[in-house]
Amino acid sequence: MDVHVRDLRYFVTVAEELHFTRAAERLYVSQPALSKQVRALERQLGVELFRRDPQGVTLTDAGTALLPHARRVLDAWSEGSAAMEAARAAARGTLVVGMSTSPGRGGLLPAIRSRFTADHPDTVLRLRQVSWQDPTAGLADGDADVAFVWLPLPDADRYGWTVIAQEPRLVALPESHPLAARTEVDFADLADEPFLALPAAAGPLRDYWLALEERGGRPPRIGAEIASTEETYEALVAGLGVCLVATGNAPLITLGGVVTRPVRGISPSRYALAWRAEDVGRPLVRAYAEACRRVSGP
Repeated sequence: MDVHVRDLRYFVTVAEELHFTRAAERLYVSQPALSKQVRALERQLGVELFRRDPQGVTLTDAGTALLPHARRVLDAWSEGSAAMEAARAAARGTLVVGMSTSPGRGGLLPAIRSRFTADHPDTVLRLRQVSWQDPTAGLADGDADVAFVWLPLPDADRYGWTVIAQEPRLVALPESHPLAARTEVDFADLADEPFLALPAAAGPLRDYWLALEERGGRPPRIGAEIASTEETYEALVAGLGVCLVATGNAPLITLGGVVTRPVRGISPSRYALAWRAEDVGRPLVRAYAEACRRVSGP
């Protein structure tokens, strides 16, 4: 039988926490989705791995027997992935930088490139543009070595990162919208507005830009899904909804007919350079991260 590495990772996390909600938080998935996946794994294996009762969650004998082997599989997979990536990087002699939109922000990307290439003149930097459907900007599928991403990331324990910008979230809306007349908007006044949403594949990042934490359990109204800057602008102009946007990205969509306003009552956004956790020891990954820190630091 074929068991996915993801399923083993889910099983091991629940076994370590003995609590589905805490395990789901570690994995950046919803608790119902995690429970469903574990149940599916149990059906596939033909055994119960956990005993669930009002007193809590405990491992069954089968779960206890599987745990050390599952850990070894995950460790072996991590080592194998790191070895494969190291071989691929050595063969191509490049560092691939993933991104879904240009970092912009006062020439941040050219400044990082300049600092990095000054110390590593023989390394080729290659930029890879990635759809908004992949919140890891190429890290998850191995097509990027480092990536500019928005936090939070799905499967966050798979990655390391350094925050390079923390910016207020603004609301973008058609200039004809009644709230556009205000100089600042309370999030409470936006809660019932239709929102533009990232694709469902974006996972926790979709929830973040819909400001689920600030809604007090009230589900958002989705006016349309957007997967690019161009789609966002067109949806805004068409009046399909409003959306939250980081301050540094506001110039990308305020091209005419769209305005942005500060929003009270929501947390700021965090823009980061990320890498796979198993790559933290790669010299070029460390060097690029250090260049980012130096350019973006105080």
